[in-house]
Amino acid sequence: MSAAFSFNLEGARTLFYKEVLRFWKVSFQTVAAPVLTAVMYLLIFGHTLENHVKVYGTVGYTAFLIPGLVMMSVLQNAFANSSSSLIQSKITGNLVFLLVTPLSHWAWFMAYVGASVIRGLVVGLGVLIVTVWFAPPGLAEPGWILAFALLGAGIMGTLGLIAGLWAEKFDQIAAFQNFIVMPMTFLSGVFYSIHSLPPLWLAVSHANPFFYIIDGFRHGFFGVSDVSPWISLSIVGAAFVALAILALELLRRGYKIRS
Repeated sequence: MSAAFSFNLEGARTLFYKEVLRFWKVSFQTVAAPVLTAVMYLLIFGHTLENHVKVYGTVGYTAFLIPGLVMMSVLQNAFANSSSSLIQSKITGNLVFLLVTPLSHWAWFMAYVGASVIRGLVVGLGVLIVTVWFAPPGLAEPGWILAFALLGAGIMGTLGLIAGLWAEKFDQIAAFQNFIVMPMTFLSGVFYSIHSLPPLWLAVSHANPFFYIIDGFRHGFFGVSDVSPWISLSIVGAAFVALAILALELLRRGYKIRS
């Protein structure tokens, strides 16, 4: 049992290293491009609305926008890493080399989700470094920043893993991203405070788990938020546990990868 655990730990580490190397080898596309996209959002929205919108009473719009863009980049890139890796392995046929190893479903989960977290955090840090010069948002409570960054990346890495297991072609991954991930991200308060919304959309936003990720993350910068960070943490934590259980069960069964 000890030998099996040691093998799976070493195997998970090797697979994790392979997944990190996979996106790092093309970092101009996987890291630099998302950073540039976030900067373009900031330049356009910040320049247009800076003198017209104040949030939380005193926070300028550009400063308010930066944490939202950072977290949006973290979420989208964490999802893209695990989902694209699995679907590429399915289509090219090299997934068989993993299937012949006695790696446990836990090893698969830790490697794929762990690498997704790394990519999400690297991109998010890149966005923060580049955009912070425009309007430093401050660091009121850094612990919340780290907690929600890790949980957000973990949730999306896990969701990407589930999508990659389910999909059989790139079109399905694109549909999952375009019709689920993107709408939930844009309707989560990245570009606005939800209290500026009419009642219907306010209720929709409160049903969106992405809102709690971004709101809790933003609390770490300003010390204020639309919802208590403890409520956000409990909702986001529960979402991660639920998705992790589902992903581990699908991996254990070999869903769409062993047939």
